Amino acid sequence: MLPTDVLMNEHRLIEQVLDCLEKILDQCTAEKKLDAESAKQAIEFFRGFADRCHHNKEEVRLFPVMEANGFSGGCSPVAVMLREHELGRLYIQGMAAVIDPAAAGDSEAMKWFIQHGQSYVTLLREHIRKEDTCLFPAANHRLTERDQEGLMAAFRESEAEDIRQGTHEAILRTANELAGRFGVPRASIV
Repeated sequence: MLPTDVLMNEHRLIEQVLDCLEKILDQCTAEKKLDAESAKQAIEFFRGFADRCHHNKEEVRLFPVMEANGFSGGCSPVAVMLREHELGRLYIQGMAAVIDPAAAGDSEAMKWFIQHGQSYVTLLREHIRKEDTCLFPAANHRLTERDQEGLMAAFRESEAEDIRQGTHEAILRTANELAGRFGVPRASIV
């Protein structure tokens, strides 16, 4: 298994919760109500797993190795991915800021939750597509076997250092709980 395979597996879990967020957004639009508990769980997942775990592996481990192997510069694929990570964080922050007022019936807050949520879903789906079909294959083509081995070790180290014991299990439980609640198929993770 290559480091990019690990990241693509994580993408499947992120997509599972994106599917759940879409269901939450559909409910907001159709019924003019927000399930605050589900919205908070989704935000917690995106902050805890998509950003802290997954994006951390990319930003701290993979991208520097890619930059050292020629993927550098202001318009490089790595620079674009980093800007998209930042934009995603802003959308998450925007959703989180209006959950309580939106759930209490504030129509303006509901509008902002929907707008930030739809923007986040669109951004992340396209971001994942670019990484899976362009960036990761390019990295696999350019990086040496030694680079790949170093990245796998760095990923294991990252998880051991940055993530408390039991966190992955809790994240998976949250993702699957949301999937069950919204009738979303569970991700097939290798």
